[in-house]
Amino acid sequence: MGYTHKIEVDVFGTLVHFEPDEERNYRAILLDPTAESSTEIKPGLLQAIATYLEEQIKSK
Repeated sequence: MGYTHKIEVDVFGTLVHFEPDEERNYRAILLDPTAESSTEIKPGLLQAIATYLEEQIKSK
C-alpha cells in the first residue's frame, strides 16, 4: 500500500474518520457504529462533510 491519510472529525460526540477512496473521494468510517450518538448522524451530514473536505484538499 502507498501513503494515505485520515481526517478525524467529532460529529455529535462520535469520532468519524474520513479517508480518500480509489477515486480520491472521501468516505466516512464510524469508529464505533454501536455508540448511542452514532444514530443521530444522518448520511447527508456525512456526505456534506466529505464534500467540504474534498473542496478544501483539492483547492490547495
